[in-house]
Amino acid sequence: MAIKSTVFKVQLTVSDVVRHYYGDHSLTLARHPSETDVRMLLRLVAFALNAHERLTFTKGLSDVDEPDLWQLALTGDIEHWIELGQPLEKRLRQSCGKSARVTVYTYQRGGAWFEGVKDVAERFARLRVVRLGLADEAGVAAMIDRNMTLSCLVEDDRVLVSDDARSLTVDLTVLKAGEPLR
Repeated sequence: MAIKSTVFKVQLTVSDVVRHYYGDHSLTLARHPSETDVRMLLRLVAFALNAHERLTFTKGLSDVDEPDLWQLALTGDIEHWIELGQPLEKRLRQSCGKSARVTVYTYQRGGAWFEGVKDVAERFARLRVVRLGLADEAGVAAMIDRNMTLSCLVEDDRVLVSDDARSLTVDLTVLKAGEPLR
């Protein structure tokens, strides 16, 4: 019998001073059995960095045809495809063909991965690649709970994630800046 996903409820307050976006979100995340606390927290950071009323979590690790998050147009077209990790070249090509905009958030030595796909990535004007650097991975476990209330403050090249008792900083390094949509 397969192990089922664990469901987490998150009340997330986003204050993005870069995009001038401020909002509260009630989120439900299903954590795949193979997903770590760090990866789940970074999915929340990816949500905060792109927060929008139509941005949603997908089946992610449970469905290879979907990204971790996406923003769909009212017509059902994919406006923004958001991956977390180190996708293969084929996955980059496919996602860029399916969506108007693609963002990949890499972590864990993402620089070496990016060097391997850099030539392919440069072909896609609307592909953005950002490395997420989390200095205190050990502190993540203390923040993770089945019911969480978190705040994300997005400023320039970092995100401050906090709850009532703790805070973590996630540094952002843009490896490839995608062209903005017109």
